[in-house]
Amino acid sequence: MNLNLTLIAQAVSFALFIWFTVKFVWPPMLRAIEARQKTIADGLAAAEQGRRSLETSTRQADDAVRQARERAAEIIGQAEKRVAQMIDEARNAAKEEGNREKAAAKAEIEQAVTRAREQLRDRVASLAVAGAEKILRREVDAKAHADLLEAIKRDL
Repeated sequence: MNLNLTLIAQAVSFALFIWFTVKFVWPPMLRAIEARQKTIADGLAAAEQGRRSLETSTRQADDAVRQARERAAEIIGQAEKRVAQMIDEARNAAKEEGNREKAAAKAEIEQAVTRAREQLRDRVASLAVAGAEKILRREVDAKAHADLLEAIKRDL
């Protein structure tokens, strides 16, 4: 039987196939597999690093937003204080202006009263002179009675 020779021939050809595969096919496949494993490992490492970078960036962004909100609140608070201060300053300036205008008005009133008194004194004095002239039915010497008129003005 040739079964033995066929079996030996198949065993020899299988051994040659294994040797050929181990010698020439297996090393490039292992290099390709190792390269693929390295690429996958590098990709996973990069993904992990990206995730950590994303977490860090998220924390930094949250901190920046928090700081910006705090700064905005601080600026708003300062603006509100400044507005209140400006309102108080304007109110005080308005009061001072009102007091100045009131004092000016009082002074003007006092001057008007003084002028009216002077005019009234002059009018009363001239009426007194006219009345005295009518009573005496004679002409009154203005120079002679000027002192008398001044004394009357002062008394009034």
